[in-house]
Amino acid sequence: MSITTEFLRRPLMTGAVATSSRRLAHAMTEGIGLERARLVVELGPGTGVFTDAILARLAPDARLVAVELNPALAARLSAARRDERLTVVRGSAAELPAAVREPVDAVVSGLPWTVMARERRGHILDAVNEVLAPGGRFTTFAYLHAAWTPPARDFTAELACRFDRLERSPVVWPNLPPAFVHRATGRPRRSAQGDASRAEVPAQIPRRSRDPMETRHRSG
Repeated sequence: MSITTEFLRRPLMTGAVATSSRRLAHAMTEGIGLERARLVVELGPGTGVFTDAILARLAPDARLVAVELNPALAARLSAARRDERLTVVRGSAAELPAAVREPVDAVVSGLPWTVMARERRGHILDAVNEVLAPGGRFTTFAYLHAAWTPPARDFTAELACRFDRLERSPVVWPNLPPAFVHRATGRPRRSAQGDASRAEVPAQIPRRSRDPMETRHRSG
């Protein structure tokens, strides 16, 4: 059973038409601290190309939770990977907080973000942020030929709004089609004490500037 077959059978559950390359899997998993991670989540593992790359980097006592919506792909992944560090969860990525009960060091996603409805995409990104540890890493990929389409640009903007830092990898040309990787870093958690302290400080009214150009620069 190939990813192409599953796409033809269940196009709404399987966003990819072809399996990602090992070069892309390498780009997806490098530089995000998997070697030091204790708990990693993979969203939309499909046939397991990224899964294998993640497991190759994880420590012997680390854990990988792979969340797959497609029942056939989930069953195949679970049967084909005899690794005690791997747990395959059949379900939606939007329900990620129910699948993991502790902070996640990294989330690697193969989900087809640009074909999702905006609301669903937002729910999944919110779920990622909910489980991601402060300073945790999130990676996903995008196809180069579609990078300037409105859905792809909207998705990039959503990432920039939700994460502390967003980077883009060089293009992985050997992948078909060529792709690049978004690497994002989770924002630090605000402490309850810090929030309370900020709440006690009264809002200050900005000083009115005599120079209209100064006001314009500040607002811009």
